[in-house]
Amino acid sequence: MNIEVVHQDKENAELFLDNITVAEILRVYLAEQGVDFVAWRREHPSKPIVLKITSEKGVAKSVDAAVSALKKNLDLLRAGLKK
Repeated sequence: MNIEVVHQDKENAELFLDNITVAEILRVYLAEQGVDFVAWRREHPSKPIVLKITSEKGVAKSVDAAVSALKKNLDLLRAGLKK
């Protein structure tokens, strides 16, 4: 999986991704974190996915919180499957 940061400042970021599943999972978890705007688009299947994020709390902080929440849910899933 490749992720390329095209633009980033404190409140805005634009990323290129090559995996639509990762883009959608990040979109959902970032929306749950209360970011101001998050969306992805792909102009054509041969082009990369563009993920745009806007957050007054800070993009880095919001992405960190979203990834932490995802990890927590995956750990719960793993624990449930071991039973």
